[in-house]
Amino acid sequence: MAYIYKAGVVGGGLMGAGIAQVISYSGLPVVLKDVDEDRVQKGLRTIREMYEARVKKGKMSPEQLEHKMALVQGTTSYDDFADVDLVIEAVFEDLDLKRRVFADLGKACPPSAILTSNTSALSISDMGEASGRSDRVAGLHFFYPAPIMKLVEVIPTAKTAQDTLDTCVSFVESLRKIPVRVKECAGFLVNRLLMPYCGEAGYALQEGAATAQEIDEAMTTFGMPMGPFLLADALGIDVCWKVAQVLHAAYGDRANPPEILKFLYEKSRLGMKSGAGFYTYSEQPDILSELVLSRKKTGFSVERILYPMINEAAFCLQEEVASPSDIDMSMLAGTGFPQDKGGLLRYADTLGLDVVLNGLRNLEREIGPRFHPCPLLERKVEAGELGVKSKRGFFEHT
Repeated sequence: MAYIYKAGVVGGGLMGAGIAQVISYSGLPVVLKDVDEDRVQKGLRTIREMYEARVKKGKMSPEQLEHKMALVQGTTSYDDFADVDLVIEAVFEDLDLKRRVFADLGKACPPSAILTSNTSALSISDMGEASGRSDRVAGLHFFYPAPIMKLVEVIPTAKTAQDTLDTCVSFVESLRKIPVRVKECAGFLVNRLLMPYCGEAGYALQEGAATAQEIDEAMTTFGMPMGPFLLADALGIDVCWKVAQVLHAAYGDRANPPEILKFLYEKSRLGMKSGAGFYTYSEQPDILSELVLSRKKTGFSVERILYPMINEAAFCLQEEVASPSDIDMSMLAGTGFPQDKGGLLRYADTLGLDVVLNGLRNLEREIGPRFHPCPLLERKVEAGELGVKSKRGFFEHT
């Protein structure tokens, strides 16, 4: 396992700047690169604002702020990556662009340097091939906002060396974050589980089952920190749409995004950053009524969103993407799933896996095949592994 003495971040947007702030806060020097000086300076201003917020809250002194900012170097040139030990790529979600970045990093960085991507869903293996050093490439997926969210998905490819993986896990821990190893697949773990959270909410909205406010309020009442529509607006509709396309290509009908997401994307209503998304944050008019609702008169319930999330978690278990405990920790630390529920799979065990299975079957009959139960869930119920009441479900219960 190698030690990381200096890191680099490519991309000075909100995620890239947030990751660079996290690295500098841990005491490591970090180089922040973007394509032009204006974007570099914007990224540096974003980092400074993050530290200024801490000063205002009394969590650090102005002198400490300047000390941390001195650890951050802005650049437009890969020449400044000649002595980095690890790089995190955080550019736009475009595979061709990321491949070009990895090709440049492969030439500019020391042979021993580890190259990682903060991609939400794209192929890390493809980026590794472009770098010319696949054994030194992995995914490090931080969550928005990076300074606050504790979870980091660590995603090795089939060619990632064990030393690379061990170093990535140790690096994440040094940032005071929680690393969770996830098998490479489209969307990795958390975004696969959030797929029905945002997607099914979109279907319910466009079908007239409930308003955006009603759905968001139902989910926050359940205990989620943010409703699906406010979350989508915060992440960016463009980001959500691109991730949705990757997931749909990989998982078919159960990941087919709702029409309303495409509608907002094509109208350039990209969420908070553009002043309007599912909600309006400026003087822009509310144009969602322009979308012809199918008015299928489907009903909305919290279970309509939660059961598909449990179902997708079962698919992740079936595919050995992550363990049950890692899935629950990822939901708690990566999405803010309510602590009192114990995690998504423990919550399913408490409900009863037979209850979840019957709920999915009813939703499949009423709404459509995207609710078709995972074979693993069906097998568990057939075997009498119903959760807490049978002392065995996704977990053992005494």
